[in-house]
Amino acid sequence: MDLIPSFSVDHTLIVPGIFISRQDQVGDGIITTYDIRVTKPNKEPAIDVLAMHSLEHLIATYLRNDPDWKDEVIYWGPMGCLTGFYLILKGGRKPEEIYELVLNAFKSVKDANEVPGVLPENCGNCLLHNLPMAKWYAARFEDYLAKNADNAQIFNYPKTERLVTDDGRQFFDS
Repeated sequence: MDLIPSFSVDHTLIVPGIFISRQDQVGDGIITTYDIRVTKPNKEPAIDVLAMHSLEHLIATYLRNDPDWKDEVIYWGPMGCLTGFYLILKGGRKPEEIYELVLNAFKSVKDANEVPGVLPENCGNCLLHNLPMAKWYAARFEDYLAKNADNAQIFNYPKTERLVTDDGRQFFDS
């Protein structure tokens, strides 16, 4: 069985940043899944689940309304490990090329007075939100991205090295 791309990332070395998780050829185009890592896995606490849900609503709304990007956005949603989000866009841009988009999306959270789409008819868990905590995480990540804009480490996925036997079998727990 093939190891999925996100499990081939060395989570002991990854830092918060913007990474290409995978690229897929779809018809005549490319779809790129980006790993928007907000916290350092296994070193920092996971993002508070209420704040994560609020960030999902706030940033998805921002991305789908950005006049320059809305037609490229396919998906914005949380990672199961609660350390970041996946952003899926049409096209094959490098992480550096979407830096401003991601930075501005997180900046936009500070101006929010409410979380969009939280009525029971709009949200599957309308009580699972925390705007003040979402603002805290967004400001923290925005500050981090701004301070590390010239740091190549925030754009380059650290991959795990897998032991391979002479006959080509990989050890997934090495």
